[in-house]
Amino acid sequence: MDPTTFPTKGNLILAKNSLSLAKMGYDLMDKKRNILIREIMNLIDQAKDIQSQIDETFSQAYLALQKADIENGISNVQKIAYAVPVETSIRIKTRSVMGVEIPLTESKPSGVYPNYAFYTTRESLDDARIAFEKVKELTIRLSSIENSAYRLAMNIKRTQKRANALKNITIPHYTQLAKDISEALEEKEREEFTRLKVIKRRKNETGKG
Repeated sequence: MDPTTFPTKGNLILAKNSLSLAKMGYDLMDKKRNILIREIMNLIDQAKDIQSQIDETFSQAYLALQKADIENGISNVQKIAYAVPVETSIRIKTRSVMGVEIPLTESKPSGVYPNYAFYTTRESLDDARIAFEKVKELTIRLSSIENSAYRLAMNIKRTQKRANALKNITIPHYTQLAKDISEALEEKEREEFTRLKVIKRRKNETGKG
């Protein structure tokens, strides 16, 4: 038998302290969950907005690319594409939301000047390059938001699980334990009071005799 369940005043204090800590823990978990839910809802709104921008920009970029292929020649456009440097400016930082590390993706804007000569190309190639630059920036932002939303969702799930355990198991357990110990101590006090009354009555009866 668990010694902490014995009906003593010390165990009653321990049970009440554990109950108080469990309730405090549940309040914190509930607060954390609500904050994380608000954060993820905000990210979902941002993701929807960026996704719609990406869809529109992709359509514009591919139309511009088709026009560039026609006006500049597919082989020339491919050669220019091969000369585009690999993106190395992306950096990932983090910020904390209620202990959850959220990624912040940053990238340096591309140079003002393209890596091809203006006199050998048409304006349509510039339009395609600018459109795909925008697609790249939006994609970087969207990937950061989706990663953040995934991390928040996983943490919300864990937080909900802990909150449910506190609410449905820990708090009821210590509530019942404190009640049982209190009732047992009250019963002992009543028995002690009755015993003392009996002893006192017997003493009185003996004194009269």
